[in-house]
Amino acid sequence: MTGTVPDTDEEFYARLAELSTEARWTAEEGAWSPQPASAAMLWRYADLRPLALRSAQFVRSDAAALRVMTLKNPGGAEQIATPHGSAPAVGHLYTGLQLLNPGESMTAHRHAATALRFIIEGTGAWTVIGGDRVEAGPGDFIVTPSRSWHEHGTDSLEEPVIWQDGTDDPLVNTLDANFYELHPDLHQVHGKPIDASLRAHGSALLRPDRRRATPASPLLHYPWEMAYSTLRGYAEVTDGSPYDGVLMEYQNPATGGPVTPTLGAALQMLRPGERTRAHRHTGSVVYQVAKGRGHSVIAGTRFDWAPHDIFCVPSWAWHQHANDDPDDDACLFSFTDRPVLDALGLYVEEAPDGDADSPGSPT
Repeated sequence: MTGTVPDTDEEFYARLAELSTEARWTAEEGAWSPQPASAAMLWRYADLRPLALRSAQFVRSDAAALRVMTLKNPGGAEQIATPHGSAPAVGHLYTGLQLLNPGESMTAHRHAATALRFIIEGTGAWTVIGGDRVEAGPGDFIVTPSRSWHEHGTDSLEEPVIWQDGTDDPLVNTLDANFYELHPDLHQVHGKPIDASLRAHGSALLRPDRRRATPASPLLHYPWEMAYSTLRGYAEVTDGSPYDGVLMEYQNPATGGPVTPTLGAALQMLRPGERTRAHRHTGSVVYQVAKGRGHSVIAGTRFDWAPHDIFCVPSWAWHQHANDDPDDDACLFSFTDRPVLDALGLYVEEAPDGDADSPGSPT
């Protein structure tokens, strides 16, 4: 034992153990900070894509509601209960790659966990969320609120669709609050115009009158063209952040806050040749390379990334990013559990006194 209280009364401590009790005063004293079990990781899309395509040869849509390859963090998965293949990618965040064969649709279902989608490749993709049919292409971001009936498919008969799933399953599982069920009719009826939520809520200039704020965004579809154009326009009028480059958050148009109560998402630009300074914060982040090539230094380890690679930053890990292309910008899509930390007053961010741009960053 490492505390200052003597532990000579062996009978006393043995009796505590028998009663599934322990003496907290025996814990180590002194200052301490977050020590996440998750490790910094990078999953290369070039390695995963062939396996995703191969899975589609033997995992049929009528045999599985989801054809998803979970990106699993070897550290975090040991610390969090992971039923039904929902092992965390980092902290309390889940991510995976989902594939749809040409002309395929999956069974409608819902769950307590919130889900986000970022389309990687393929045309003709669609998802029906609460009766609203969303049609999406590469770079588009889609929000699936908690407990919403949803199903996925693609109208393309020539190419598959692959997207990144992001969910808060590990958090909801930790709270023992997760549910999952199939739609009684297996499919939904969608009577609304296509992309109804985008038509109603997709303008930053006008909004529907007498809106009722909802916990999750009423806007379900954030097209790449609109998001990237907005980001480029913002880059022309701002110096950006020395720690994140030019970063903009996807927002709930009804509240101006994050897209869901538990998951926030952002798109950030690193200008040609830009290298950010190191910083750290509470809360985990999962990134996907939406555009460009570069590298990130996370907890002292360098990770070189290319388009569609996915990597993660554990809570309280020093990290910084660099665009290795001197002629073109790089863009990173990310999602995080920061909304939960903000709501609980637990979000903390810290930067070192000096610039640290090497694998020897502060740890």
